[in-house]
Amino acid sequence: MEFRLDHDYFKGTISISLVHEALLHAKQQGYDTFALLQKAGIAPELLHSDKTRVSVSQYAQLWIVLADAMNDEFFGMDSHPMRRGSYTFLSKSVTQSADLKQALTQILQFLNLILDDFKSKFFVEEHYVYIVIQENTLPKRMFSYATYLMLIHGLMCWLCGQRIVLNRIQLRCTAPSDDHDYKVRFCDDIQYAADENYIQFDANYLNLAIKQDQKTWHQFILHTPYNLLVRYKNPNALGHQIRKHFMQTATADWEELTELAPLFNMSEATMQRRLKQEGINFQQLKNDIRRDLAIDLLAQSHLTLQDISEQLNFHDASAFHRAFKKWTGVNPGMYRQKQQNEISEV
Repeated sequence: MEFRLDHDYFKGTISISLVHEALLHAKQQGYDTFALLQKAGIAPELLHSDKTRVSVSQYAQLWIVLADAMNDEFFGMDSHPMRRGSYTFLSKSVTQSADLKQALTQILQFLNLILDDFKSKFFVEEHYVYIVIQENTLPKRMFSYATYLMLIHGLMCWLCGQRIVLNRIQLRCTAPSDDHDYKVRFCDDIQYAADENYIQFDANYLNLAIKQDQKTWHQFILHTPYNLLVRYKNPNALGHQIRKHFMQTATADWEELTELAPLFNMSEATMQRRLKQEGINFQQLKNDIRRDLAIDLLAQSHLTLQDISEQLNFHDASAFHRAFKKWTGVNPGMYRQKQQNEISEV
């Protein structure tokens, strides 16, 4: 995975808890995690607030930095390192596959050769595909399974030029304290403490032709790991659809629930019920989107805090300060200063 960085390619934020997870094995192996964070443009002080989030570009850069430092594209989470360039080789080779079934066979064969702790296979039963993951160790942390699945699922989606919708994920590991980011990336139905590990999707996907070639592969690898993190998110959740709508609408024009429901061809009660099923509070969702927009805008040094405050439809800059501190645990000026200080030192 010869990762490269393009700061303008994708936008979004990722929980600081996933930064902790990414650093876990590097820390256990004696790496200077503060130095690695600084090289990735993430201020180490942000680790002290469990509410903080980082941009996708920062997290992607951390993945690159860790892969370079450890010579391992799998964060040191397997007994055998996934050496630098492994994902590049895999992704390029499977573009020669005729269909997704052949590509998935090759993907799992390759990962079975590279990694020692995970061994996977797939089979079809009653119109569904099951990718079964067996460990040679005790169950790992959710982050390990999620990263492993991201490498597989992201490549499958890109090869076919569309999202492969996952119906269910079942894992032997215990549930993380917060799995919201995982549900956004994969699917709503994630079950923990199960007897075996598998992901399920519709079998008709296996017949999809491979749409990529060497030319499009260059673009794919140029934007990896960005595309693995955000391009193939779960599109079915109502919360995701509302987020997409608001991200394309000026904050001053954001609708309230009563105005929004008809735009989605449903009643207000139905929208409330569906959001409740997804564990989402409507007002909190709007706050989360404003937070993510704020983090993204703070990375743009030409914008003043007053500019950002106005763009996010706050009455004044002080209201924006208070809200951002409540969202992330740090005030916006400190957040921006720390990010720019880290980047300038790289």
